[in-house]
Amino acid sequence: MLAKVKTAAVVGLDAQEVEVEVDILGGLPAVNIVGLPDAAVQEARERVRSAVRNSGCYFPMRRITVNLAPADLKKAGPAYDLPIAVGIIISSEQVSVDASQMLFLGELSLDGSLRHTHGIISMIGLAKDKGISKVFVPAADAREASLIKGVTIIPVSSLSQLVGHLRGVEPISSCVADDITLEATVEYPSLTNLSLIKGQEHVKRALEVAAAGGHNLVMSGPPGSGKTLLARSLPSILPQMDIEEALEVTKIYSVSGLLPQDTPLIRQRPFRAPHYTISHAGLVGGGRWPRPGEISLSHRGVLFLDELPEFGQTDLEVLRQPLEDKIVTISRAQGSVTFPANFMLVGAMNPCPCGYYGDPVKPCTCSPVVVSRYQKRISGPLLDRIDIFVEVPRIDYEKLSDARMGESSEVVRQRVEQARSVQRRRFNGTKLAANADMTPLEVREFCQVEPSAQSLLQAAMRQLCLSARAFHRILKLARTIADLAEAETISASYLAEAIQYRPKAQI
Repeated sequence: MLAKVKTAAVVGLDAQEVEVEVDILGGLPAVNIVGLPDAAVQEARERVRSAVRNSGCYFPMRRITVNLAPADLKKAGPAYDLPIAVGIIISSEQVSVDASQMLFLGELSLDGSLRHTHGIISMIGLAKDKGISKVFVPAADAREASLIKGVTIIPVSSLSQLVGHLRGVEPISSCVADDITLEATVEYPSLTNLSLIKGQEHVKRALEVAAAGGHNLVMSGPPGSGKTLLARSLPSILPQMDIEEALEVTKIYSVSGLLPQDTPLIRQRPFRAPHYTISHAGLVGGGRWPRPGEISLSHRGVLFLDELPEFGQTDLEVLRQPLEDKIVTISRAQGSVTFPANFMLVGAMNPCPCGYYGDPVKPCTCSPVVVSRYQKRISGPLLDRIDIFVEVPRIDYEKLSDARMGESSEVVRQRVEQARSVQRRRFNGTKLAANADMTPLEVREFCQVEPSAQSLLQAAMRQLCLSARAFHRILKLARTIADLAEAETISASYLAEAIQYRPKAQI
């Protein structure tokens, strides 16, 4: 008897429908899986055989052919175990059921229990788009699966439980989805609070502006001045994600296998800080079958690159396109995959190899040639994409020993949230989330400069030799500063602050 069971394959961040066809024929006992299966799918033969037997069913000792259609789509991972097992049980007439409106997902243990499977949220989204009414998922993934409304989720603990449900003996109750809300305040117990950082008030202001508009930022200063600590405090003042952003981030982490089982929905903005020895594929994404890299794992959050000049030249240059387009496309011979990459780039660097170029206390031991070569590791086109470039000087003893606490992250975050609410109303009906996402069309519409500030902008363009991209980035940054001040138009003071954040000329 021929049996057909539906499942799904994850390609990039999206899922595609896969039909598992099982046919039991005469001949010597064997299980053949065709349809471009990888090693993990081929090994399903042994897992399924043991799981079926240990679940109270019999495994047919005949020739079994399993076809995974479409045949030109690569099948990877162990998520095909459950649909193959169900197909064999239906084909051997141990269960009689119409599986045309059912989707089966899950990896089997040898005892028949189901394990956690990656990419569940993408597969449930496919089921909703295809109009499939029921999806059987591992019980451990039921909460994640229930994030997608409009699909009946059946949590399955073991193959024997599923067989009892299909036979109508012991029906399994569907998973009741919790309402997806982000109204509760996200706690930040492990994040650095701005109140603990002594001094550096101008850098804290720069962080506030960057968080309010989603702008890129680079800090430069001597070792021990607090660059890394300041960068790690940035997530504590970022605005809370809305439900669409939270689902986007959760989808990426689910496909990557980084979603904790006890956290079905990621509510806190990502903060990724890869080491400068990271590979090109680890940063951008890739592999034979591409997976998201650090820039996609930073989506809707922060990508922090400490010791920025130590990263490979190629790795830094590939950031240029994602910083502009907010996506990254990885092409392979089998096809192209596009991942989202709308992140804030935050970098920290020393001004020279010894770290003390320009320091008023400790002299620099580097020659001008060495300093110039070190600074030029960050190319001009990449610096042109940085909205805020701020110097972080050493901290005096008086500030370090001051017992008074600075402004807390909670207070700053309230101002950031207020500025973001203004931007949400401004961009209502569009896909834009912050001022940094604006295109020249939105800049022309929303970044109106007062007449008294036009001469200042003209002088800055001429004296700083700014590019057209830098011109638009200054206007977007000034718009954010105006939003923090709850101003309708961009005055000269807001424009002056935006201009002084521009990257300084390299020596």
